Amino acid sequence: METYLNYKYIVSSLVYSILGIGVLFTTFWIVEMITPENLWKEILEKQNIALSILFAAFMIAIAIIIASAVHG
Repeated sequence: METYLNYKYIVSSLVYSILGIGVLFTTFWIVEMITPENLWKEILEKQNIALSILFAAFMIAIAIIIASAVHG
């Protein structure tokens, strides 16, 4: 009888999730260093909605790329 809970898949899922989150934060940091303004300050303090929508779209795009790379 096979076990319903296969630990190999759980561990690989956790490793790929952590790796994907790390890549996502790394790309955020790179974009933050490239742009002339501080994105976080611009979004929170100056309430720049256009920049926050653009940055959300960037994060979704990077997340889709990471998910497709992990999924194969």
